[in-house]
Amino acid sequence: MSTTYMNATPETEHTPLPPTGSDHDDHDHDHDEHDHHHHPFEWLDLARIAAVGVAALLVWLRVWEPFESVSVIGLAAALVGGWPIFKEAFDSLCERRMTMELSMTIALAAALAIGEFTTALVIIFFVLIAEVLEGLTVGRGRRAIQQLLDLMPRTATVRRDGSTSEVGAGDLRVGDVVLVKPGSRLPVDGVVTSGRSSVDQSSITGESLPVEKVEGAEVYAGTINQSGALEVRVTGIGRDTAFGKIIEAVERAEKLRAPIQKTADRLSGYLVYFALGCAVLTFLVTRDARATISVIIVAGACGIAAGTPLAILGAVGRAARNGAIIKGGVYLEVLGKVDTVVFDKTGTLTVGTPRVTEVKPVAGATESDVVGAAAIAERRSEHPLAKAVLEKAGALGLPPTEPEHFDYLPGQGIACSVSGEEILVGNESFFRARGVPTGLLAPAGDGASSWIFVARAGRLLGTIGIADTLRPEAARTIAELHELGLQTVLLTGDARAVSDAVAGRLGIADAHAELLPTEKVDRVKKLRAAGRTVVMVGDGINDAPALVEANVGVAMGAGTDVARESADVVLIGNDLPRFVETLRTARWCRSIILTNFAGTILVDGIGVGLAAFGYLNPLVAALIHVVSELAFILNSARLLPAVDSKAVLTGAESAALGAVVAGQSVEKSV
Repeated sequence: MSTTYMNATPETEHTPLPPTGSDHDDHDHDHDEHDHHHHPFEWLDLARIAAVGVAALLVWLRVWEPFESVSVIGLAAALVGGWPIFKEAFDSLCERRMTMELSMTIALAAALAIGEFTTALVIIFFVLIAEVLEGLTVGRGRRAIQQLLDLMPRTATVRRDGSTSEVGAGDLRVGDVVLVKPGSRLPVDGVVTSGRSSVDQSSITGESLPVEKVEGAEVYAGTINQSGALEVRVTGIGRDTAFGKIIEAVERAEKLRAPIQKTADRLSGYLVYFALGCAVLTFLVTRDARATISVIIVAGACGIAAGTPLAILGAVGRAARNGAIIKGGVYLEVLGKVDTVVFDKTGTLTVGTPRVTEVKPVAGATESDVVGAAAIAERRSEHPLAKAVLEKAGALGLPPTEPEHFDYLPGQGIACSVSGEEILVGNESFFRARGVPTGLLAPAGDGASSWIFVARAGRLLGTIGIADTLRPEAARTIAELHELGLQTVLLTGDARAVSDAVAGRLGIADAHAELLPTEKVDRVKKLRAAGRTVVMVGDGINDAPALVEANVGVAMGAGTDVARESADVVLIGNDLPRFVETLRTARWCRSIILTNFAGTILVDGIGVGLAAFGYLNPLVAALIHVVSELAFILNSARLLPAVDSKAVLTGAESAALGAVVAGQSVEKSV
């Protein structure tokens, strides 16, 4: 049954997110239509239920019955108590929609017409109680909307022009430096410029333990600064924060209705027609008015009409709590049917930053000799591998030294000098051209690393292996995907040797290397043409076309803006296991919805059959209708994370962030 007329959840005025001046205004959702629920209306609902219950008892005891054929108390109580049902039925009739309220109104009218006043009142009593319980279930998430918004501080201490002042959150600008005290929430996304602290960011990334933040670390709005004071340079405010994007994702999930929601709407309509058709047939065959009324009453489609959007929005919220923003219910539905996962390599399965993995000095040389000489040569280099060498030198505590002469040959190596000694750093062919033998030191690695040779004063010192290291969780992620029965594919623009090495370590059987962005798109197209449902996971600009081409595109949160905008799902914390959890949540959601579908059809089919043959009276039919409806709605509610009753969440309780979706507009969807 629809929840549009129930007022189970008191609301307070929502606290808006600070404006950003960006183009996100289209997503600003007007909550006014949901803010009409106050305590007086809740008490009115309870009073209506109590009045109907008392009236049913009085009619059954035949207290004050001045007319033989009409119960004044019964008729008055039915009209007053059933008003929400009748009003919804009238609205549906005007909109030419077949709803359960309309069929229930027909059944109640028939019961009253044949003098079954007690039966009609008991049915109304059951239905009103069911509506309150249903409203409380979906209202659990509606309360969380206010809790979610209260996670955002309304004011912030900002440093401007050498002085500090407290300003409204809406007055902050990108580039401002905000001071965050211990125990307070961060009002913005930003980068730490000063200070050291631990931050509880479970509300954004789902991490259970606080994360240490030092200068240069990223922080998120809505998270809790625990121990030390921080100064943060603002990079995002309002809806441009990770926190704001979670709210935006919820609103998109409301607007982008999944195809299965439309199926649920159609199925609920068909079930109403089925019940009315069976009722007509029952009456024509049996001429039994009570059996006919029972047929109409026992059939219920509310478990799928209300349960389906509740399950989808709950799953979107659960995913958001775990650090994955799903931009609409339609993508959640597809995730539940995915059978193929395509990965980019760099920045997705690897950390995206080359690091020194091994140093092999020759006899008579040390690791510091090799790295120190290479660092001098790489000091002026802009090659991606240079940073890895310099970081290794810093880790060994080697002092920085500038070369006196520097000569870079693209694709080969570097020749420089210091204190009159020539230093060579490059590949094997570069050394052969310079007449420096590499001997038996030529690496026979697994192909995942790039090797550079290092020589000083004409003497070979050793080699350095540099590779883009795999994410620690990558192997476990691939293994879990295989356990779920999913096929994994690796698409990369890197060399074949590197691709094969990475695929071998991770257990990916289908790997394709040296691909241009357009060739990645072609590979995804071929998979889809073969009947596969494909999700593409990537992080770079070159991945954006493939992300769009896949059934669902998933972008790493630390990837490029282009990738994040092109994707349908964004992993905020760059945590691949969160992606696996998101797939599990999507499958769970799909399973719950299909269970509700099958259960509703089964209960309605058996119930209508029993009612038609006179085995169910109207009261028992009403009880079956209410119990089955609540069972399916509560089944969907299993996806909703627990919500604290406090207005502001603290500590680990902020992980209940995802519950915001649990009723954002369920009543509107129903």
